[in-house]
Amino acid sequence: MNAPRLGWIGIIRLGLVQTALGAIVVLTTSTMNRVMVVELMLPAALPGALVALHYAVQLMRPRFGYSSDVGRRRTPWIMGGMAALAAGGVAAAMATALMETNTFAGIAMATAAFVLIGLGVGASGTSLLALLAARVDPARRGAAAMIVWLMMIAGFAVTATVAGHFLDPFTTGRLVLVTAVVGIGAILLTAVALWRVEGTAVVEQVRARPEPDSNPAFMDAMRQIWREPATRRFTTFVFVAMLAYSAQDLILEPFAGAVFGLTPGESTKLAGVQHSGVLVGMVMVALISALLGRRRSGVLRFCTMAGCAASALALFGLAAAGFVGPTWPLRASVVFLGFANGAFAVAAIASMMELAGGTQQSREGIRMGLFGAAQAVAFGLGGLGATILVDIFRSLFGSPVSAYALVFAGEGILFIVAAFIAARIGRPSTERQGVDLSGNPALAASVNHG
Repeated sequence: MNAPRLGWIGIIRLGLVQTALGAIVVLTTSTMNRVMVVELMLPAALPGALVALHYAVQLMRPRFGYSSDVGRRRTPWIMGGMAALAAGGVAAAMATALMETNTFAGIAMATAAFVLIGLGVGASGTSLLALLAARVDPARRGAAAMIVWLMMIAGFAVTATVAGHFLDPFTTGRLVLVTAVVGIGAILLTAVALWRVEGTAVVEQVRARPEPDSNPAFMDAMRQIWREPATRRFTTFVFVAMLAYSAQDLILEPFAGAVFGLTPGESTKLAGVQHSGVLVGMVMVALISALLGRRRSGVLRFCTMAGCAASALALFGLAAAGFVGPTWPLRASVVFLGFANGAFAVAAIASMMELAGGTQQSREGIRMGLFGAAQAVAFGLGGLGATILVDIFRSLFGSPVSAYALVFAGEGILFIVAAFIAARIGRPSTERQGVDLSGNPALAASVNHG
């Protein structure tokens, strides 16, 4: 018995889980980051290392995905991951407060807390995307990817605004209290969003599932998945593209300040217009994907390639901008970069769901886990690597213009490499891909003729 496809209401309900996840993550990666560096005057490397740790822990995403595949139920893993994430967030806030009086004890506690945060994000995020891949109609995957992404960003924005209001006048005690309230709210929102969303058909499937011995061991399942050329290629694409994507996050605003002399307020507004461009790019790809549903695989591949190529062009423009000077249309360049990033990102996520959910092997979780692990490693390396390279190049050349230009150009090259990899996604024949497509003629056609 096949579980029914999710309608728009079901997709939005699952998007609320991403909103809850984003609400906790923004406090741990942004607010606590600032408190450690500004209020507690600790080295900026400390929160950087903690955030990198939470990404490193997400290498366990394939294991979480495999476990939810074997159990055939995603809800327990999503709920359990959200509970772990909320507990880790509160523990991180308590650790930050402890740093006021005992720095080393606070760092030790924060280390454990960020491990728990990474486990929570990995378990809940992987299982949520696997559920979407399995239950969303292929024609709606582009729109579903956009909705889920935007609702996560909404979680960032709403939490940052509301929590910022209640954190003033600031004390570390208020930070713990606000984080606890956000964590409890996230768990309750997740529970409401997931209520009966998997449906009675899934319950019947669980009752009728094979005995545990019939399921391959985790490493055997990983080897089976990794033998698929399309999966290997897409994992490589995710790593390269997200490495380029994440590298710009921590250097764009400093670039605007150091090279163009923008004030903190002006550079923040610049980041805002970039996000506006991201939104436009996402909406455009989602609409195109929905309107051209019968050709969606080719459309998504084209949008992914075009988005990567346009992102590279925008980054090469920023590399030249510092040498041109104030006459360069910086704002327009950043809007174009955001638009290109949004187009490639939503197309890539929809393609990820297509690849993970388009087979009969019931391996959505482990595939999503593999892709998620590649993304987590890329995000951890991208932000840290870009900032380190800027410092190295600045010391070598004595000029921030040359330093930022080299890093932006390097990111552009990565996007070009990603575009070439994306061009080959979905092209191998069914025999080479090693995936049983007999029960999915539409996907088989897209693979054979894409």
